[in-house]
Amino acid sequence: MIEIAKRTARYILSVQHGDGAIPWFKGGILDPWDHVEAAMGLSVTGHHDQAEAAYQWLAHRQRDDGAWLAAYLGNNVADGTRAETNFVAYIATGVWHHFLATGNDAFLRSMWPTVEAAIGFVLGLQAESGEIYWAWDTRTGINKDALVTGCSSIYLSLGCAVSISERLGKKRPAWPAARTRLGQAIRNRPERFDRTWESKGRYSMDWFYPVMTGVIRGDAAVARLESRWHEFVEPDFGCRCVADQPWVTVAETCELVLACLSVGDHDRALSLFNRLQKYQAEDGSWGTGYVFKDRLFWPDERSTWTAGAVLLAIDALTQTTPAARLFTHPA
Repeated sequence: MIEIAKRTARYILSVQHGDGAIPWFKGGILDPWDHVEAAMGLSVTGHHDQAEAAYQWLAHRQRDDGAWLAAYLGNNVADGTRAETNFVAYIATGVWHHFLATGNDAFLRSMWPTVEAAIGFVLGLQAESGEIYWAWDTRTGINKDALVTGCSSIYLSLGCAVSISERLGKKRPAWPAARTRLGQAIRNRPERFDRTWESKGRYSMDWFYPVMTGVIRGDAAVARLESRWHEFVEPDFGCRCVADQPWVTVAETCELVLACLSVGDHDRALSLFNRLQKYQAEDGSWGTGYVFKDRLFWPDERSTWTAGAVLLAIDALTQTTPAARLFTHPA
C-alpha cells in the first residue's frame, strides 16, 4: 500500500495551487469539504507544509460570519448561492486530524479562530430538536431541512472541535451539549430529516455515515452495516453510491472501509479496499466512479477528494499515523 499512497499523494500535489488551494482536478472548482478531504490525505503522507497551506487558504477566505460559500474557482466564488453547514464544520475535522498526524500545537493555535468561527456559524443553524439545518441560502435564508449524511459529518466535526478547544484550554461547554443533541436526533428522530425533499435513503452514505462518524456504535453499528450490506456492496467492484444504480464510487467505498474498521471488521475493510486498486491510473489519480454494467468510468474525472479518501483508508488500514484513530475510533 505504500507505493499506492505515494502515487496518490503525488497526484494531489500536482493539482494543488501554489496558494494552497486544492481543486477537484486541474481547472476545476474547489469546495470546502472536498478541499479538506484532500488536505487530510497530504497530512497522512507526510506533506505537512502543503496540508497546512491548504488550511491557511481556507482561513484567509473565511467570511465574517464564519462560513465559506459552496464553491470557488481560483480566488473567485463559483457558487455563492449557499453556505452548507457540513462543508463549514469540516474544517474542525481537518485541523484536528492534522494535529494528530503532526503534534503541531502552533498550527492548532493558529487555526483556532477559524475553527471557532466556523463552529459558531454551524451551531447557529441547529434546530431545537437537535438536527442542524442543511444550508444558509444567500437569497432566501436558512433552508430548514436536514440531511442524515451531512449531520453525521457535522457530529464528527463537533467532536474534533471539542478536542481542539480542550487541547488549547479554551473549553466551550455549548459544543459538547450541541453534539449530544445532534446525535440524539440522528439516532432517534428520523422524521426530522428529508422533510421537504425526497428521502436520501437510497444513497449509501445515509446508511454507513452514522457508523463511520461514531453516531451509532457497538452492536447497533454492526447491525446497521449488516442490514443493507448486500444492497449497496457489489462483489468485485466496491460500494454503490446509490442502491438502484449500477455505479460504484471509490470515495464511498473508502469511507465504508473506515466504517468497517470503526466496528472492528478489519477483514471486510481490507477486502473492500483490495477491490479498488484497478481504478488507479498511472499518474496516481483515481476514477471518481465506475459503471460496472457498462464497464466504464463515470464521470470522466479523477478527483483529488477521491484521492484523499483513498489515503485516509490506507492510513486507517495500516495505522501508520496517529491520525488513523480519528476514523477507526470516531467516538
